[in-house]
Amino acid sequence: MIYVGIDPGKTGGIAILDAQARLLLAAPMPNTVVGLGTTMRLMKFTHQDNLRVTLEYVRSMPGQGHVGAFTFGRGFGNLEGMLEVLGIRYSTVVPRLWQARFNCLTGGDKNISKARAQRMFPDIKMTHAIADALLIAE
Repeated sequence: MIYVGIDPGKTGGIAILDAQARLLLAAPMPNTVVGLGTTMRLMKFTHQDNLRVTLEYVRSMPGQGHVGAFTFGRGFGNLEGMLEVLGIRYSTVVPRLWQARFNCLTGGDKNISKARAQRMFPDIKMTHAIADALLIAE
């Protein structure tokens, strides 16, 4: 089984782990729909039906403007659409659930999840972009 964690948004990331939780890929979220589509197709054709994809379910955040909320939601919808079109089954998880699993409820402080991911994957140069994706994949 191959585990994929996706933290949507411009500052999000994608992480892919094998069944032994070894890192196959950790990258910032592609910044174009074409780049994202290429990544999704590679996942599909490389691992076929052996994928377990988890997509963080996002909502608009307090204080987020109308344009930002719409853009964020559109990006999430693009991800769901690509997964559906490619026939990749996926599940969603709210941040509170995956954060609780790793005892790293952030309250908006991404340094908490980054520190947790760094402890779990000490050989990776950890960034905020990939930390959440790694924990979602795990």
